[in-house]
Amino acid sequence: MMIKTLFLSSLFLTSCTTIQNSSETRHPKIAVDLFEVKSFDIYKNNETLHALISGLKTENDKTQTIRYLNSTDNGEHWSLPIDIQNTFSPFPIATRGNDVQIAANGENLVAIWQTQGDIPNSGALVSVYSSDSGKTWYSGKNPAVDNTGDQSHADLIADNKGNFHTVWLADPEENGYQSLRYARSFDNGKNWQQPVKLDDSSCSCCWNTLAMSANNELHVLYRDMNPRDMTLLSSTNNGENWQSKKTIGEFSWHFDGCPHVGGGISFDENNNFYASVWTGEPSKSGLYTVTSNKNLLPVKIGKNATHSDIAVLGNRVVVVWDEMREEGTGIFTAQSIDNGETWSIPRRLSEVNTNSTHPRIVTNQNNALVLWTEKKPKHTSQWAMTWIN
Repeated sequence: MMIKTLFLSSLFLTSCTTIQNSSETRHPKIAVDLFEVKSFDIYKNNETLHALISGLKTENDKTQTIRYLNSTDNGEHWSLPIDIQNTFSPFPIATRGNDVQIAANGENLVAIWQTQGDIPNSGALVSVYSSDSGKTWYSGKNPAVDNTGDQSHADLIADNKGNFHTVWLADPEENGYQSLRYARSFDNGKNWQQPVKLDDSSCSCCWNTLAMSANNELHVLYRDMNPRDMTLLSSTNNGENWQSKKTIGEFSWHFDGCPHVGGGISFDENNNFYASVWTGEPSKSGLYTVTSNKNLLPVKIGKNATHSDIAVLGNRVVVVWDEMREEGTGIFTAQSIDNGETWSIPRRLSEVNTNSTHPRIVTNQNNALVLWTEKKPKHTSQWAMTWIN
């Protein structure tokens, strides 16, 4: 398995960066041009990777800005970043696990993030859109409609018809719990249909994950309230109705608190799903994979593994995660060639003695691109990536 790493951390700016085939770590002069990276999202549409990144411009400026860039060659080269936040206020409050979000369909792009409201660390969603591949951006409607409420932990996806779908966690209901909400846009993010409540008692601090299966069904993976196990809801009619609620890893975890850990999910060409889920149940604590073609029986990846993502790569399944070890929190990966029944020995992707966290993964026919944020001693958090063949 061949690995090469690229750090998108510089304060320099160039039009593109060429990455040579090497297993060595390099620090090229590519630039998201941010002093510190706070959040990011990655989205693949056709052969283009779309990235949205938020962070601080300078050491003394504590206001986040948001930038967009793209790659048409699987991350080998990236476009100049475009600042898309300054026109839209109030300011973003994105963090890892409550990341900025982007989705794309051709030249149409939509981005969503949470903004600062009257109460610290809470506020409404902001939606923006572009119809020219990210060159210019415009303010869209808030998919949650209620612009004064608290809406967080959004995810965003585009279907094969060009419609955009989003989910998020909304203000507490009468039962005192936050709810999982859903909305869709038929006009490329300019407007959103009336939001729908999918679950009136979901966990209030874990990210949600939207995914499309090969048969164009829509799915959302989220953490339920009681028990705090991961749950899958599905729609067979483009989000019109939702059904088939399934527990993904029945750990029976009863917990009154905020774990801040969501999950990852991916589908193969036969519509089988592969999920990576974490539980804090004391007798079972750790990261697991769960597959639909194995009767949903969890397979443990690691006790100290937490934030994760998962993807199908040809006849393989690749899972990535962060894990605390003596040499620092690192990014690790393992692969399965038997549909998730067994996994290879974990391999570290990030450097030692760094705090690397919240990996994301996208794939093409030949390899996987893994991205994360990492913080070296006496340095700010930056964006990093590596390829896995």
